[in-house]
Amino acid sequence: MKKNSFNKFVGLTLTLGLFLACGNKPKSLPYDYEAAAAAFASDESFFPILDEELEVFKALHAQGEIKPIYTDQEDAIRQLMENKVWLAFTTRQLSPREMESLKARSFMPRVIPIAYDGLAIIVNNANPDTCISVKDFARILKGEVKNWKEIYPKSRLGEIDVVFDNPKSSTVTFCVDSILDGQPINSENIGAVKKSAEVIDWVEKHENAIGIIGSNWLNDKRDTTNVTFKKNITVMKVSRLDSATAHNSFRPYQYYIYNGNYPLIRTIYALLNEPRTGVPSSFAHFCRLPKGQIIFFRAGLLPIQAGIEVREVNVTRE
Repeated sequence: MKKNSFNKFVGLTLTLGLFLACGNKPKSLPYDYEAAAAAFASDESFFPILDEELEVFKALHAQGEIKPIYTDQEDAIRQLMENKVWLAFTTRQLSPREMESLKARSFMPRVIPIAYDGLAIIVNNANPDTCISVKDFARILKGEVKNWKEIYPKSRLGEIDVVFDNPKSSTVTFCVDSILDGQPINSENIGAVKKSAEVIDWVEKHENAIGIIGSNWLNDKRDTTNVTFKKNITVMKVSRLDSATAHNSFRPYQYYIYNGNYPLIRTIYALLNEPRTGVPSSFAHFCRLPKGQIIFFRAGLLPIQAGIEVREVNVTRE
């Protein structure tokens, strides 16, 4: 598999048309409602969890036929803005300009938070260094650090090979906005594939690699306690402090997302712009209702309405 070059990207520029009715003729709508209601768009990183949500939703709603379009985050929002879909799943809210644009066209856009997930940093199983600080991770993204030895003096892995899922994905947006404070990602060692599954595959095959993916890709489905990650890669512990140790670093488990110990937390939103109450609205609200929230919980994410009861467990060894 070959990584695509990581290109800088710019914001979307939308050109809006004015639709005027003449005389007594019925007003023609500037969109095809049925076509836009037939699908939703989503950042590809939510493919595993949204497929599960959709399967249960369709089983409970006889008229709940809607198809997913898995793409990058910016394309999902573009499709929403252009009335090609009424529903998009992202990790960012609509910008003030996007909200104003939709309202100017007599829409009533809604931003519905549905869950939290952790942005996971993964490395090859042969990498002995499994703790990293947010500060050091930012230095890698900025291109200030290009060799593992610059962070871990005893490392023999050479250059750091960073791989994202997509140049315009929600993971990239999070890194730019929340880790780099709006500064661009800038390193010749950073590349992107096309899908989250390819990030895992790349890291598994390259000892010097480091990958960034959504935590919903990590869970071992055989473990119903949500504390076992996939065995073919290692999930790094991440620390808010400048120097990461095993004691001050955490993995993106539900509890550490819940109590805020894990530093790379993002909100998943359903962006809804449907002009009537149809299947897209029903599916968006299903994701926030108890049955939909349980699916997020079982997938290892933190439901937005998390009524989590924390219990202490004492383990005795004989």
